[in-house]
Amino acid sequence: MTFRIVLVLAWFMAVCPPLSAQTSPSSFETAVRSRGTPDIPGLNMVWLTPWGDLANAREWRNIVVHQSEGAAGSAFRSAVAQMQRPNRRGTTIWVETDGTVYWAVAEFAVPNHLRDGNRNDNKFIDNSSTFQQIDNDSSIGVEFVGNYPNVRRPVTEAQTAAWRMLVRVLQTRYDIPSERVFAHNWIDFKDLRYCEGCELARLARTQDIQTATRVKSDQ
Repeated sequence: MTFRIVLVLAWFMAVCPPLSAQTSPSSFETAVRSRGTPDIPGLNMVWLTPWGDLANAREWRNIVVHQSEGAAGSAFRSAVAQMQRPNRRGTTIWVETDGTVYWAVAEFAVPNHLRDGNRNDNKFIDNSSTFQQIDNDSSIGVEFVGNYPNVRRPVTEAQTAAWRMLVRVLQTRYDIPSERVFAHNWIDFKDLRYCEGCELARLARTQDIQTATRVKSDQ
């Protein structure tokens, strides 16, 4: 009998980790909810503007993916210009063709990168919940450069790899579910020559990041 009890206890400990292990945040979660310039494995981040206290960040509810017609090598220059004038046309984060990510604008600042969700034709997604709802105040923007002079040129493999990690960082830091990641073309009337940000947004949604809100709703 004693031997059986020992076996049961051993099995229980193997399949049921301690409560502290279940509730304690991972090192990744700790890093992406910190302040300053944390080192995030798998992401080459250049901090033009460090993170502040997360409590002072805007309540970002959406992530919008953009593709700029800037040439390869233009991300740093554009990010510096954005840092100097946060309310100008542009985004908070810029991604170079080599995968380098530039965090340009403070989390409480609102760059001008959207047309307030003016798309209502349901061409790419159901716009009933996005029309005039996805705006600059609620949406953090990420800009990928390098498709000049051919706007149909896809992002590079390095940019794709950076995006996989970056979107995970943004979703975890701001508790944004995967269904709130949008391509610019999905929510605003844009360039008819290509679908801006569509493949990157689809990729982000297929990753299905488990945010705190998602975990809570599933319990």
